[in-house]
Amino acid sequence: MKLVKNENNKNLENQVSDKEAEEAFIKIFKWIGEDPSREGLIETPKRVIKAFKEYFKGYNEDPKKVLEKTFGDVDGYDDMVIQKNISVQSHCEHHMAPIIGIAHVAYIPNKRVVGLSKLARVVEVFAKRLQTQERLTMQIAKTLMEALDAKGVAVSIDATHQCMTMRGIKKEQASTVTNYYLGKFKEDLSFQNRYLRFISK
Repeated sequence: MKLVKNENNKNLENQVSDKEAEEAFIKIFKWIGEDPSREGLIETPKRVIKAFKEYFKGYNEDPKKVLEKTFGDVDGYDDMVIQKNISVQSHCEHHMAPIIGIAHVAYIPNKRVVGLSKLARVVEVFAKRLQTQERLTMQIAKTLMEALDAKGVAVSIDATHQCMTMRGIKKEQASTVTNYYLGKFKEDLSFQNRYLRFISK
């Protein structure tokens, strides 16, 4: 597994092998009081490494490349495009506990649009990294705004954090909502209000 350079790890190169990572998990098993040599755990370090490659694959992906292909044959469409209820599975950077929720993404095209699946893909790329919800929301919005040269972007995330629901304060019903607006969504409340009405339906 090799990490690409991105805004979070500009000078980071992965020098740790899969074997070294597996050995680290064996130490953690011993630390929590488990026997890593027992039958049920012998293959677990390998499985955890495989799972982590999936959980954190966003470090190997460039979200701007996802948005490179756009379409101009939209007959002058210049109103907002909204994609609702995009599933979010991430991990908080403070406890590496899961963040589970949904994202809503909107943008106002500037002559060109992007394939709808690409909006969800950008969410996925940033979610598959250690995150705070606030930063995740901003990263999605700023990337869409810049890569699409959009007239405006709005991003909302509503998520539960298992660092709150399973440990610490243990408030099982608590969810966190974050919003980030750029361009017309920030400057013109009529766009923002329409967006909020659409995503609340």
